[in-house]
Amino acid sequence: MDPQTPTRTPTPRYFTWDEVAQRSGREKERWLVIDRKVYNISEFTRRHPGGSRVISHYAGQDATDPFVAFHINKGLVRKYMNSLLIGELSPEQPSFEPTKNKELIYEFRELQATVERMGLMKANHVFFLLYLLHILLLDVAAWLTLWVFGTSFVPFLLCAVLLSTAQAQAGWLQHDLGHLSVFSTSTWNHLLHHFVIGHLKGAPASWWNHLHFQHHAKPNCFRKDPDINMHPFFFALGKILSVELGRQKKKYMPYNHQHKYFFLIGPPALLPLYFQWYIFYFVFQRKKWVDLAWMISFYARISLTYVPLLGLKGLLGLFFMVRFLESNWFVWVTQMNHIPMHIDHDRNMDWVSTQLQATCNVHKSAFNDWFSGHLNFQIEHHLFPMMPRHNYHKVAPLVQSLCAKHGIEYQSKPLFSAFADIIYSLKESGQLWLDAYLHQ
Repeated sequence: MDPQTPTRTPTPRYFTWDEVAQRSGREKERWLVIDRKVYNISEFTRRHPGGSRVISHYAGQDATDPFVAFHINKGLVRKYMNSLLIGELSPEQPSFEPTKNKELIYEFRELQATVERMGLMKANHVFFLLYLLHILLLDVAAWLTLWVFGTSFVPFLLCAVLLSTAQAQAGWLQHDLGHLSVFSTSTWNHLLHHFVIGHLKGAPASWWNHLHFQHHAKPNCFRKDPDINMHPFFFALGKILSVELGRQKKKYMPYNHQHKYFFLIGPPALLPLYFQWYIFYFVFQRKKWVDLAWMISFYARISLTYVPLLGLKGLLGLFFMVRFLESNWFVWVTQMNHIPMHIDHDRNMDWVSTQLQATCNVHKSAFNDWFSGHLNFQIEHHLFPMMPRHNYHKVAPLVQSLCAKHGIEYQSKPLFSAFADIIYSLKESGQLWLDAYLHQ
């Protein structure tokens, strides 16, 4: 018998970083690198479960660390990625671009392995169950306040405060679920995410995913982080972008007064005047009918429970008062960690440097943890977005040690200092814009 002919494996295609960088999406092709393997994501971006933009933000770059940070079942995802594989980096090519700190990358990956061994990526389900129960109790207490004490001004105001607190805390819980940090499978996280953000808050899960994962992928990177989209039409943000705007002689607002009008169009207005209406546009434009059904269940619930007590006009007044109070809470907490930090175009830095230059912490305390949904540990959250929040304080000393070794500033401050820094940074960037606008 003839001996069997050995199977010939195809010769892998090799690429350089220059070739990868040219496929950043500025033309039509988009490539990215994960563990030295090169993937063509040009057609896949539309089908990407996390959204087309978040994956496109890493086109032309190494995406190994964000891939690890955002995917709960990496083995399964890698199987689907095989059809996108077109080759790998040439043997003489480094594993990362020259803009990235090689030693820092390897040491952070060692820290990731340590975190896994310590069990810090595993959630305490009792913690999250009690957290959900305290939200539901606040919701019920708000309704009972009107039912027991009537609808005069004081009970009405107390009801609004209780409901605002429930809504803000539900916002932090949906954030946990959206990050897949509560359950070990995507299915359960997604299901409970729909319940909390859809039924308890009246917002679409897909809208939150679309915006928030972009923010985590490239925080404070202009045109990649939607959380800073208020630059330049409402605010001039960051030293670099503000000077750039001034030199271009662009003036959409009187930015040198932005630290004053922030109090008018920032905290009070974001939820009631923008998010409340945009979410409906989003679900209809993108045909997110499942999200719409969950949202309708929220409006049906509050109508059935509050219209008999307040009437339709009273319910509308209560609803927008709650959104107003919640908006102030939400904006101050979410902006204190980012607005005072470095804001720039994407410089394609390594994962740790990207996250640390854009985030800061607020000191730990029982109140700060509860009030901010543990987002006072913003640094740890950004480095490990799928880590359950009750473990942030455990990994914080390890992160501080890594930062100290590599000369990276690890900022932590008191709560009200963090609030004040929002205003100080807006005042500074507004003045930088004015000086550049007038003199450069």
